[in-house]
Amino acid sequence: MSTGLIIALIVIAAVVVIIAAAMTLRARGPRRGPSLKRRFGPEYDLAVARHDGDAKAAERELAERLERHGELRERALEPAQREQYEARWTAAQERFVDSPREAVAEADRLLAELAGARGFPDGGQYEEQLAALSVHHAHHVDGYRRVHRAAHLRADDARDGGTGTEDMREAMVAARALFEELVRPARHDGGGHAAGPHLGGRHEGGRHKAGLNGGRKAPAARGGHTPWALHRRQAKES
Repeated sequence: MSTGLIIALIVIAAVVVIIAAAMTLRARGPRRGPSLKRRFGPEYDLAVARHDGDAKAAERELAERLERHGELRERALEPAQREQYEARWTAAQERFVDSPREAVAEADRLLAELAGARGFPDGGQYEEQLAALSVHHAHHVDGYRRVHRAAHLRADDARDGGTGTEDMREAMVAARALFEELVRPARHDGGGHAAGPHLGGRHEGGRHKAGLNGGRKAPAARGGHTPWALHRRQAKES
């Protein structure tokens, strides 16, 4: 076999390998996007928006999150722990009436502690904790993001940015959905747990919807307090 023929065969083989690799990458590419979109739901859209519409960049970020935190296994809470967290959330809701900024700060701290207790990264690593939560609670993690942002805005910044009492209330309502998912017992512990009274919204399809409970009278919480006071304050201000 001549040297020229050998070189030609090598070149052809190399071209075939390159074409096969390109076809494999092309076949994988289209599947990753829809798969990530199904997995992350609203977080997928937020990531795309954060990358100025660049879906590929967003998918790389989400794929990295999944690789880092996909194998995380959530720890169960003891019943006493669960009751303490529920009591603290109810107290934060009631505090909102007179001190909304303190209430959202407590809600932010509480979610960080609760997530840490469930086995997510420590609350001192907020960005990493948020990333891990987004992998396992993608449909509700933005509530934590919103309440964290509201809790860390200075009073002057909040006024300049239009973040008033109603914005903080909405942030706490959104954060409530994640709180309920984290405080709920795992399936093997009985599951089906409903965590305390709502802050002021109807729950539809796993999501909270701000409102006045469809016009129904809100039930009083334990101890005679009613965490629906957020709406009473809103009614007074209007």
